[in-house]
Amino acid sequence: MMETITSKYTLQAVPVTQVQFTDQFWTSKIEINRTKTLAQCFRQCEETNRIRNFEVAGGLNTGDFDGIFFNDSDVYKVVEGAAHILASNRDPAIETQLDQWIAKFAAAQQADGYLNTYYTLVEPDKRWTDLPVMHELYCAGHLFEAAVAHYRSTGKCSLLDIATKFADYIDSVFGPGGKSGTPGHQEIELALVKLYEVTDEKRYLDLAAFFIDQRGQSGSDYSQDHVPVRQQSEIVGHAVRAMYLYAGVADVARYTGDEDLFACMDRIWKDVTLRKMYITGGIGPSGHNEGFTVPYDLPNETAYAETCAAIGMVLWSHRMFLLHGRSEYIDVLEQSLYNGLLSGVSLDGDNFFYTNPLSSHGQHHRQPWFGCACCPTNVVRFIPQVGGYFYASTASSLWVNLYASNQATVSMGEQMVNIHQESNYPWQGWTKLTLEPDKTNDFQLCLRQPNWAKQVGLKLNGQILQITSNSNGYLEITRAWRAGDVVEVNFDMSVERIIANPQAKANNGRLSLRRGPLVYCLEATDNDGSVRDIALPRNSPLKAKFEPNLLDGVVVLQGPANRRIAADWGTELYKTVSLDQETQITAIPYFAWDNRESGQMTVWLPESTILTEPKLQPSIASQGRPSASHVFGQLSAAIDGILPASSADQTHPKFTWWDKKGTQEWICLTFNEPVQISESAVYWFDDTGFGECRPPESWWLEWDNGGQWQPVKNPSKYGLQLDGFNSVTFDPVTTQQLRIVVELQDNLSSGLLEWLLN
Repeated sequence: MMETITSKYTLQAVPVTQVQFTDQFWTSKIEINRTKTLAQCFRQCEETNRIRNFEVAGGLNTGDFDGIFFNDSDVYKVVEGAAHILASNRDPAIETQLDQWIAKFAAAQQADGYLNTYYTLVEPDKRWTDLPVMHELYCAGHLFEAAVAHYRSTGKCSLLDIATKFADYIDSVFGPGGKSGTPGHQEIELALVKLYEVTDEKRYLDLAAFFIDQRGQSGSDYSQDHVPVRQQSEIVGHAVRAMYLYAGVADVARYTGDEDLFACMDRIWKDVTLRKMYITGGIGPSGHNEGFTVPYDLPNETAYAETCAAIGMVLWSHRMFLLHGRSEYIDVLEQSLYNGLLSGVSLDGDNFFYTNPLSSHGQHHRQPWFGCACCPTNVVRFIPQVGGYFYASTASSLWVNLYASNQATVSMGEQMVNIHQESNYPWQGWTKLTLEPDKTNDFQLCLRQPNWAKQVGLKLNGQILQITSNSNGYLEITRAWRAGDVVEVNFDMSVERIIANPQAKANNGRLSLRRGPLVYCLEATDNDGSVRDIALPRNSPLKAKFEPNLLDGVVVLQGPANRRIAADWGTELYKTVSLDQETQITAIPYFAWDNRESGQMTVWLPESTILTEPKLQPSIASQGRPSASHVFGQLSAAIDGILPASSADQTHPKFTWWDKKGTQEWICLTFNEPVQISESAVYWFDDTGFGECRPPESWWLEWDNGGQWQPVKNPSKYGLQLDGFNSVTFDPVTTQQLRIVVELQDNLSSGLLEWLLN
């Protein structure tokens, strides 16, 4: 059994087992992943009966299958994450937990090698009958990845034996002369290559190539099955599936040298990175297909940008680098890693984003788990692997891709080199590298110059070097290296203002902030409770400041900006212009948002207040505490002071009574002290063409008169018009409670976007 097969075509990644972090940034995240994220995933796998499914399938327990048909994959990803953790921290409790789970996997495995608890317990006679939908091969792939990680970290073959037995069975079923079929959710392709790397069993590599070649036989673009892979030129469909496919394609190309596969991936890479990727490195704007739409369609508040897709982008980017040796791939890897990926997990490690919007009114929050739990279980397996992206080598070159304090041992042909990085990355651009080759020898040291680093300082043993990056984006130093040689590199981390291609219309007239690898955002809690009314002129000076007690220690950006004055419109049609108000803003790294109280957030800032959202002057309603007979959406949205663009506005939070239909419902405001009210205005929600919310059949206002609800007297008109406020005046009442009562239309529900009181 081989530890790693070496491809003759490419650079070799330095495995994570050879890299040990000594910094604060990644060391703390890896430790939180071990103590909090992994513990959360262990607990959820038990509590949601994912582990019990294996027990029942193996005759160790009784009952029925519980959960989604692909739940096995989540368990395997957790095992993989735990295995990677063991590579640097041989925690006996974690190892014991894995041994117990692996024994249950072994019990659930069928005599012929097949292992899938859903099919074993629910449809035992229907194996391989619905490959596009049922994720059998996807689950198998995650088992294979977990087995390889477990073997490399512990040296144990217990899980690897299960995996190879299953892989051998799959190989006996599929392939030339056997069953054909296309996996609906890619994963097995890259996983089979990993099995090949540790077993030297070429059948696994050939089977991975077979599944890639099966694509394009009258399938769907949703799963990249619309045309053969070698003919594909643009990214389409489900984002995670695409990333896993192209990662697998890169792996196969790495060992076969298939030029058609190289060319295909180069075309698709350009399509993704030049037309379909967020500034955060997130991909897949649409929730409809969890994936891609048309070029430059990059909405902010409705951005899907799944956490798993960002992880997939890192996986594919790294493989593209290993094929080509160009910094552009690590630039994208770093962009996704520090922004769109890290935002997927809370700073405390036990809450997760499934989607990662670039703008929010405060309705987006991380959750401890999801029914479809792909994102938490992907995070737990990815974080402990980060060290594996830092270095690469050939027999005559050592490549430094990422920067952070760490110690690594790099194999270069017959030579071993220990390298020690000292750095405060991503907060500072200075890094010191001390090299300790086991013998004095000539080789090339290649340091990536990030695409954001416009100015670079470089020293060797204290002497300034005048070197510019080569065409591949690396600073090259070739010499006879001796133990104790020191290289210092300093990348200027100036604050950058980024603008988008005008074809990305959602960001016209807006800019985003970047410093080093980090994209920044504004959160309401740092900016007087509101950020959607702020504009940042492009010449406004900004300063970077490290705040050790904020969000576990972050560099913030601060400076002057303009705030649009809220207009007290009432029912007026026109008003005189108010001057903007100067304000001071604080921007935080995007990955750290939503770790405090809820509130607005935005990445793309208007350069002029003309593009800011008009905010209403607080009405009496904003002083009340809302309650309702039924809530779907966000209750506080009814009084958040945000002026909708129309009744069909889906970009803002909304309150609805969905899925109540044909019933009487209410929404109430309760005040701490009695207030006098004589006017109310309601902005109805209508999602015609998308859903079943319309204005109600009728509505009226009631006030609490000493514990008795009474209709207000002499109301002017209870309007039901769309795209504006329906204002009603009435005899003044003094009360601590006022409510809207609605009669919903038959077979329709209702909701409102804003409620004002005067």
